[in-house]
Amino acid sequence: MGSLESSPKVEGDPFQSGTKFGYNAGLDGKIAVTNDLTLNFTINPDFGQVESDPSEVNLSAFESFFQEKRPFFVEGSDIFNFPLMGSGNRTNLFYSRRVGRRPHYYPDLNENEYASTPDFTRIIGAFKLSGKTRNGWSIGIMESITNKEFATIDSLGSRKKEAVEPITNFFNVRLQKEIDNGNTLIGGMVTATNRFINNQHLKFLPESAYTAGIDFTQYWKDRDYYFSGKMHMSKVQGDSTAIIDLQTAPQRYYQRPDMTHRHVDSTLRSLSGSGGNLEAGKLGGGNWRYGQRVWWLSPGIDVNDMGFMQRSDAISQTTWLKYLIWEPFSVFRNLNFNLSQWSWWDFSGRYLNLGMNFSTDMQFVNYWRLNTGVMRNWKDVARSELRGGPSVVFPESWRTWLSINSDSRKKFMFSVRGSFTVGKDSDILHRSISAGITYRPTNALKISLSPRLSNNYDRVRYVTTIEETSGDKYIVGSLERNVTSMDIRINYSITPDLSLQYWGQPFVYSANYSRFADVVDAGNPITRDQYYVYLESEVLYDEPNDSYIINEDDGTSFSFENPDFSVFEFRSNFVLRWEYIPGSTAYLVWSQGRAGSAPTGNFSFDEHVSNLVDVNPTNIFLIKLSYRLSM
Repeated sequence: MGSLESSPKVEGDPFQSGTKFGYNAGLDGKIAVTNDLTLNFTINPDFGQVESDPSEVNLSAFESFFQEKRPFFVEGSDIFNFPLMGSGNRTNLFYSRRVGRRPHYYPDLNENEYASTPDFTRIIGAFKLSGKTRNGWSIGIMESITNKEFATIDSLGSRKKEAVEPITNFFNVRLQKEIDNGNTLIGGMVTATNRFINNQHLKFLPESAYTAGIDFTQYWKDRDYYFSGKMHMSKVQGDSTAIIDLQTAPQRYYQRPDMTHRHVDSTLRSLSGSGGNLEAGKLGGGNWRYGQRVWWLSPGIDVNDMGFMQRSDAISQTTWLKYLIWEPFSVFRNLNFNLSQWSWWDFSGRYLNLGMNFSTDMQFVNYWRLNTGVMRNWKDVARSELRGGPSVVFPESWRTWLSINSDSRKKFMFSVRGSFTVGKDSDILHRSISAGITYRPTNALKISLSPRLSNNYDRVRYVTTIEETSGDKYIVGSLERNVTSMDIRINYSITPDLSLQYWGQPFVYSANYSRFADVVDAGNPITRDQYYVYLESEVLYDEPNDSYIINEDDGTSFSFENPDFSVFEFRSNFVLRWEYIPGSTAYLVWSQGRAGSAPTGNFSFDEHVSNLVDVNPTNIFLIKLSYRLSM
């Protein structure tokens, strides 16, 4: 592989000269161990031809979840699936994006210092044995090791290296056995993450993290009825700094003033937890379907070194009911109605959330489809909103949605979806609309457009924490967000061996804060009484410093940066793929990125697009050749 990166030159930064060349070589292999099991391995892989992640702005306390797109990890990924909170949830013991992720550490720079850090951690090598045997065993074994990565730091021409990621080993085993013609399933999963940390400044990372789980499913009466259960646990070990970071992470926030059943222990060198899932119901036979699910995650559980989870310290119950009509009648090909109810508690017994929704999905005789529903949230305790501060109660809300899909068999098809959420006293007002347009003029060409537009208003969103000797002060504000984006995709098979793929996404986001307030009575069931809204006379905008100064009645004052902002981005990937010999492929890739920002929250689509056009792009050109050696 050879690459050329062209980006805007930054004066004074020796690492941003405007042009960068790169090269790489590696080996991928596939071995048919048996007729049922395949061994895939890779040495120094490169995924430069893989599509970029879509743009987003994340204002929550939690990390974003991104889909896996790298071929080595996508193939056979279902075997490694072990969801912790029921199907359809992203919380899982294994999240392959952990392997080869961006380095955890960024060096502290002094004046006149610049740093060049890797965009990702190099995978030295990996192998994956996966498949399903004839006697009912599903087997998945994955082993990978990532490189020790360094940042290069320049200080007036003098350069040094500083470690930003240690050598790390990731190991994963998933086994499942089918018994009695698949009516009984018994399985388990084990993951292990081990970091070889030799640098003191990397001690904030856990040295080892292990998870294990077992699962069981039993079907009855031609698989109409089922019962399933899971148990899983985790143990993370490391320096006390790493364990403190875990205790104060958004999944736990042990430092919360209202966290009565756990506290931060600075002497711990390990953190352990467990969880489980019990579920039973009816999946077939007749028109009715129903089920009941209970799951729990203890406060100390953490799977994020190799898995993905955004919360712990939670117990949840869900009940669902469905009625299906699959025989055509009147204008319908099929029709179903769905009802579900859920509740959440923490391990102290505090009620966190209560909700219910009703929806219906129907397909008409012309193959068009319609889905609509309504959701009601009665209670929502937000434990992470104040970033380690006390929990606040969000107001009750209603949400409704409607989606329409045309006949997917046609050359031209479209879909449109809209949703509307309103909270009590209009403290929440979310509106969004999206569409999908797909045109297949020939079997070889597919063109898709997916525009999205949303406008969201929240009366209360976290702004900042002011540290004071008398106690931390949590500042919130009303937030209006406007988001516009559109995915553009073109897939064209020029010949059976030559294809073209294009993906592009313009993205514009604005966040405008107002009505700043102090949290004075967090948890008050009268939601507005949780806050003291500062009067206009108490708020002064400091234009030269782009900050706000709050002058309180008692004569004290404090300031914080203006939180308003806008971002505008454009990302695209162009890939020309040629299989010049069966199994041997050449790629020509052009990736472009444009990104800019503005210190204002006023949404002006025309202005932001104009600014985006004026941004100097970063272009990456890549040629990748693979040659298959058949043995």
